[in-house]
Amino acid sequence: MKILLVSPNTFSVPYPVYPIGLDYVAGSVPQEHQVRIADMNVISREKLAMLLTEFSPQVIGLSCRNIDNTEAKGPLLFIDTYRELIAWLRARSEAVIVCGGSGFTIMPDEIFAALRPDYGIIGEGERFGLLIAAIAKGQEPAEIPGVISSSSPAEKPPPWDGKLRCAFQVDSLHIRFYTSRGGMLNLQTKRGCSFSCIYCPYPRIEGKKHRLIPPREVARTAKDLQEAGAKYLFITDSAFNSDVPHSLAVARAFRATGISIPWGGFFAPVTLPDDYFTIMADSGLKHVEFGTESLSTAMLENYRKPFQEADVFAAHRSAREAGLHTAHYFLFGGPGESADTVAESLDSIEKLDRATLFFFIGIRIYPGTGIYDIACKEGKISPGMNMLEPVFYEADHINLDDIKTLVASRAGGRPNWIVDPSDTESAQIVSRMHERGHTGPLWELTAR
Repeated sequence: MKILLVSPNTFSVPYPVYPIGLDYVAGSVPQEHQVRIADMNVISREKLAMLLTEFSPQVIGLSCRNIDNTEAKGPLLFIDTYRELIAWLRARSEAVIVCGGSGFTIMPDEIFAALRPDYGIIGEGERFGLLIAAIAKGQEPAEIPGVISSSSPAEKPPPWDGKLRCAFQVDSLHIRFYTSRGGMLNLQTKRGCSFSCIYCPYPRIEGKKHRLIPPREVARTAKDLQEAGAKYLFITDSAFNSDVPHSLAVARAFRATGISIPWGGFFAPVTLPDDYFTIMADSGLKHVEFGTESLSTAMLENYRKPFQEADVFAAHRSAREAGLHTAHYFLFGGPGESADTVAESLDSIEKLDRATLFFFIGIRIYPGTGIYDIACKEGKISPGMNMLEPVFYEADHINLDDIKTLVASRAGGRPNWIVDPSDTESAQIVSRMHERGHTGPLWELTAR
């Protein structure tokens, strides 16, 4: 069969993101089938129409990576775009349409009802290969755990325990697009998140148990990406160091394999070995993005973070001493937030030297998260409420506008205090720099 995988994500703040998920979906398809990838960052609707005519796919897989942009004051809902694209595809193709992706998995019933594909996949996309095999044999795909249809219920399956194969196509158009604009390609070292942060849907998407990809295999994939033209690798794990021994083994495998391009990723500022970031730097790590979220003692506890303020400063200091660029992400407005907790956090943030600071104000409530349960208990939302339209948590003692005023006032126009990360002007600057040959995320330029 002929299969077309479509990435409709064109959200480019702060920069376009390489659709690594489709490489794993492509890798799950039995080799007797033909697979092509259409990235809407790269091709126009006109070229997609030509591809539908030329390739004539029998199955189209659509990735619903994001539901919205999670911005409280400038929300963008992507479901309407997906719905319109499916209608456009149906007008030009008789292919079976399958939706999946991280966004789909968070709210499968609601998104399936909104988009009306033929099938949906809950959880990891590797089940797409089973779906293709079933269609090829004339079997009913909805009998596969995790595959839903209009006549089958949405039941979340256990995490995928089969082979994880990243089947990127070295000479594909979308590879060349990203290598020529910032040079960033993505890499994954494990699935699952063992943390219990109240706002995060990752455990719902991937499960709480780590499924580790062997370090040598990660390094081989990294080498393949490097040879394909990548100038920078971004590790997409929810937190690269949530399994410290595995992350160290990956770093050592990078060095042994001869990875010569820089890389970055998300890190948790947890207690780490003294030489941790030195080993990371020796393997090519350049950018450390800490998911710190708060430096208020009470809010760290309310967010159920696996670290305390002292751990944050120790991790930051260790990364800086290893010569690494550091960024911290902060999330204001959760349960228990007040003017006092905001001030406490800002006072401590002032002590983070040479760091880029990203401030997100307002927490998007997703089903299956701790903050969803808290909001239901407090009567802020109703159980079973349709959450496709973004709903943000409102603290009892301070509103989001007042939080933004406090943060913006403290930032005082400093370029490394980024109070509006969704600013399209900043994204345009990054885009121009990428077009001029600069590589990587570039946020470190604000902290000079």
